[in-house]
Amino acid sequence: MKLKELSLNDLNAELFIEKKVSEIDSIVGKGIAVNALSGGVDSAVVTMLAHKALGDRLKSFFIDSGLMRKGEPEQIRLWFAELGITVEIIDSGEAFFAALKGKTDPEEKRDAITETFYKDVFGKIVKDSGARYLLQGTNYTDVEETVAGIKRQHNILEQLGIDPEERFGYKILEPLIELRKPAIRMVGKATGLHPKLYLRPPFPGPALAARVIGEVTPERVAMVRVATEILEKQLASTTAFQYLAILHEDRVTGVRNGKRDFGYQIELRCWESEDAITASPTRIPHETLEHLADDITSLVPGVVSVTYNITKKPPSTIEAV
Repeated sequence: MKLKELSLNDLNAELFIEKKVSEIDSIVGKGIAVNALSGGVDSAVVTMLAHKALGDRLKSFFIDSGLMRKGEPEQIRLWFAELGITVEIIDSGEAFFAALKGKTDPEEKRDAITETFYKDVFGKIVKDSGARYLLQGTNYTDVEETVAGIKRQHNILEQLGIDPEERFGYKILEPLIELRKPAIRMVGKATGLHPKLYLRPPFPGPALAARVIGEVTPERVAMVRVATEILEKQLASTTAFQYLAILHEDRVTGVRNGKRDFGYQIELRCWESEDAITASPTRIPHETLEHLADDITSLVPGVVSVTYNITKKPPSTIEAV
């Protein structure tokens, strides 16, 4: 891998911002650029860099894939409105669920999301806007894990030999590709982002599709969405690097009201990590885990079992899919 990491120790956030703002302005010139904002730390920081460089010549879009957390699209739009940045929400759930229909293999699902995102959704947006560039929040770990064959990240293209301009009709700019998450958070702070944005726990590009084992359907996403809301509320005060709920594919035997209830299983994960390269499960108090299990089995229809992952990364990974 030819890309070289800019480590946290070597990073001067102010100089990095100045350099990237100048690069973006120089590359885009007098034209406009489209920005892919997911609400995660990486894309939020890219949005700030691009806004500083381009102002009104930046068109920011939040793609509501139908795979997002509860209320996420509107919340992100409001947060960036407070910063003077207009974000347009694009409802694309139908396209994503159609692309995912019948697919159970993790790599096939990631490929489906990639094609839908870049070709069907952003391909149309870029063409209609007249832009030649798409800005996105690819980071160094995304590239590293994809090139190593650990996990294909949906936003990795050129490193796999895919020419975005040839395949989709536009060039992709990745201002943060040299940085890992801790360094990106430092840049985010220096750009003026609120801590509620630059300190957010990581969230995968494929969104809740990365937390559904097996076929991704609106019904199954709705289940993991509720479990995610419960988990995030109860663990919001922790200092954990990341926490997530995963819906398993196989059903398991449970019991309700004295009768057999053949239902679903939710797996919870909570991680201590600096850079996502390695991670250790958070030692959550047993009482907290009991509260989570009670709430999830009560509020998520069909769930009869809640488990907690205690395996380090490696050999586990932070996300399940």
